[in-house]
Amino acid sequence: MTGREHRYALTTTWTGNLGTGTSGYRDYSRDHEIRLASKPDQVLLSSADPTFRGDAGRLNPEELLLAALSQCHLLSYLHACVMAGVVIVDYADQASGTMITTPDGGGHFVEVTLRPVVTIAADSDPTAALQAHDAAHAMCFIANSVNFPVRHEPVIQVAG
Repeated sequence: MTGREHRYALTTTWTGNLGTGTSGYRDYSRDHEIRLASKPDQVLLSSADPTFRGDAGRLNPEELLLAALSQCHLLSYLHACVMAGVVIVDYADQASGTMITTPDGGGHFVEVTLRPVVTIAADSDPTAALQAHDAAHAMCFIANSVNFPVRHEPVIQVAG
């Protein structure tokens, strides 16, 4: 059985022409805006990583990829916990990722580690809460779409 298709759309607009376009590597800004088709009034102000001459005050693609992995795991985990009868009362993830650059100017992520600290209700099963991370990983659309490992180092706490 094939799954249902879901489509997403956005517009990315470069706003970094400083007057001479891309006449030289240092002659333009990496600033751009991302506008989601489903939320036209919301604009993500983005740029390159500061290492690549971007604006440190704006989001960059690498941060957005890390955020997408962290968010997807959170949402999949909440669902997995409901299905397992585990009540979550708090969740915070300190995610990190490692990207390497290659001599040809390209690069790629080599790993991401999610470090969620999860607090469960006193009458919930900590073992089931821990196991739900594996189920969440298996369900996560974003983690299933990348070609590098997404690791998990969860901590389960019991409220009260």
